[in-house]
Amino acid sequence: MASANLPRPGELREEKIPFLEPGDRLTRDEFERRYSAMPNLKKAELIEGVVYMPSPVRLRRHGWPHVQFITWLGTYALATPGVIGGDNTTARMDLDNEPQPDALLLIEPTRGGQARVSADDYVEAAPEWVGEISASSASFDLHTKLHVYRRNGVREYVVWRVLDQQLDWFVLEAGQFKPLGTDDAGILRSRILPGLWLDAAALLRGDGLQMLAALQQGLASPEHAAFVLKLQAPPAQR
Repeated sequence: MASANLPRPGELREEKIPFLEPGDRLTRDEFERRYSAMPNLKKAELIEGVVYMPSPVRLRRHGWPHVQFITWLGTYALATPGVIGGDNTTARMDLDNEPQPDALLLIEPTRGGQARVSADDYVEAAPEWVGEISASSASFDLHTKLHVYRRNGVREYVVWRVLDQQLDWFVLEAGQFKPLGTDDAGILRSRILPGLWLDAAALLRGDGLQMLAALQQGLASPEHAAFVLKLQAPPAQR
């Protein structure tokens, strides 16, 4: 007689996959296995081998700033064939780090970008540009995450500190993140994505139309036109 504790012949026992919990120390494969088993989970990240699960999102501290951020980046990507963006898109950086940044931009791999898109549609390696919306300068994004992005080769990293009313734009130089300065008009101009211009003062005071006006100037610049032509050129001519 078969034991009551064993499945009967031909019967498969359903595997019980543990839930993700904040603070779990997991391999990337195990993190993805547990994440996939929780279809209602909105966001979880593996940072330096530790699971982080953000608290519910507030409207003025995150939701509304996120809309503004994505509007700015989406406008740029739509005007720049060969560049695509992501909103809360998982990125497999390395075996201990699988963040889900608030926003990212990458040059398509077929256009010479440094990241790849996996067969299961995840970003692999570091996108060129990453942005996070944070509460303050004491946030996780300006410390542990910053080092992860730097080490993995994110070329530019932006942190909008909503409570501090500050925006930090870093550029990767010689393996270190250095602050990006403004031009004479107070505009931040991306070095890796020509034409991606930001009037940070307008963004911080909530003047979205002025923010988009500065971006339109960037999209109309000779640098952006040359960048688009470069992205469209055959690989041997880039």
